Amino acid sequence: MRTIYLVASGDLRLAANQDCEPAQAAMETQINAAIAKLGGTIRRAHLFDPEKKHGFIDSQKSGMDVFKTIPPTAPLIVAEAVWQYTHHVLAGLLSHRGPILTIANWSGTWPGLVGMLNLNASLTKAGVEFSTLWSEDFTDPFFVKGLARWMHTGKVKHDTTRFTPYARVRVPVAAEKIGVQFAR
Repeated sequence: MRTIYLVASGDLRLAANQDCEPAQAAMETQINAAIAKLGGTIRRAHLFDPEKKHGFIDSQKSGMDVFKTIPPTAPLIVAEAVWQYTHHVLAGLLSHRGPILTIANWSGTWPGLVGMLNLNASLTKAGVEFSTLWSEDFTDPFFVKGLARWMHTGKVKHDTTRFTPYARVRVPVAAEKIGVQFAR
């Protein structure tokens, strides 16, 4: 992958998008640097709007307009440093045929990870294939290795060996009784 398109879904509220713009811009700078080190380039699919004073997709219509400009099989990153509204980008992501990577910051100040998880849940429910990564500074080995894999294969596979499938979980009878009583 050489050229990767990037979109950033934002809030519905103008003031929130303006307040969050610096955090999003800082995160995108870090992502750009990571991709450049791996030999790729980012093409932001929508520009900073000087009148609105932010660079977020801030409505469903805006999102549909942006996705009309993205080649349907291009590699695509949805980068979220702050809270976002999934419906701004979901329509475009439903029909996108290229590899999709959702990326978020790991921050105690900005809720990008929460926004990304909301988007990921909607994509999963809609049956859209995607990969996901997160980081504090986008230089850690977990992020860089995952990004390199995605840029090479279009997929990131996370280690899930520490998880137990729910079908194999056995709840002790006493605990189940308490749960049933509590639910009633």
